[in-house]
Amino acid sequence: MAKPPNPLRQAPDSSALDRIDRAILAELQNDIRLTNKELAARIGLAPSSCLERVRWLRETGTLRGARAEVDPLALGIRLQALVAVQLRHHARSEVDAFRRHALALRETVSVFHVAGAVDFLVHVAVRDTDHLRDLALDGFTARVEVARIETSLIFDARHRPQLPDYLAVAAAAPRASRTGRRASRPRRGTSLGRSGPPDHTIP
Repeated sequence: MAKPPNPLRQAPDSSALDRIDRAILAELQNDIRLTNKELAARIGLAPSSCLERVRWLRETGTLRGARAEVDPLALGIRLQALVAVQLRHHARSEVDAFRRHALALRETVSVFHVAGAVDFLVHVAVRDTDHLRDLALDGFTARVEVARIETSLIFDARHRPQLPDYLAVAAAAPRASRTGRRASRPRRGTSLGRSGPPDHTIP
């Protein structure tokens, strides 16, 4: 008998994240090597509470995993490129077939299915220009799904470790607005324009 799906492994509910959860995510995105003790100290939590929150973030799929960043030269990679691919047809079967093929290529770093003049952008890492030429001919143009490709060499690539948290910004805006309104409202029994102690006479 099949086990029922674990509700904790459904799509993460971003509305369930509080300020502390978001702070944990920000710290781990900047340095996944932090120990639980170090992470708890930065957030201001007890280590046991921090560990429980990290475990929950993993179980809900909010924390998907971690990976090491390796120097490409150490692996013999001296050239990287983006291959823009236009398919002949846009049937789901052809889109899925090409995606599977691109992901199976040893040289593929990442695959993006995009809208616009092309259908896919494939980030590849190769030894040199000869390797890139062979990959273009054998790995892309030889495919029946592919109508044309265009290759752009990557001179430099940088990325930010932390994703923008738009939901946190949106949640903070109403709070700031409410705080501003409370601050601008005079306290009851306080006379405006006076430098002395507040007037405690209630009108």
